[in-house]
Amino acid sequence: MSRLTISISEASYRALKEASAQRAKTIGQLIEESLAFYGIKSREDARSLVQRARRRSGLGEAQALALAAKEVAAARKG
Repeated sequence: MSRLTISISEASYRALKEASAQRAKTIGQLIEESLAFYGIKSREDARSLVQRARRRSGLGEAQALALAAKEVAAARKG
């Protein structure tokens, strides 16, 4: 387990402490849940997810890359 030091406002810290107490979770657990919610994954987890999706989709590498590029372009436009 790694340790992390961050700077947040006093109000945010109090709110985080209160939320952790209400949910009977540690602040670290709340942060881990937030990272998962926002899709922040290790490279290994992300690669594994992409590999599983490609296998299920039946797309070849070139098709998958073309589709990804199309979706990224669409997301950036709108």
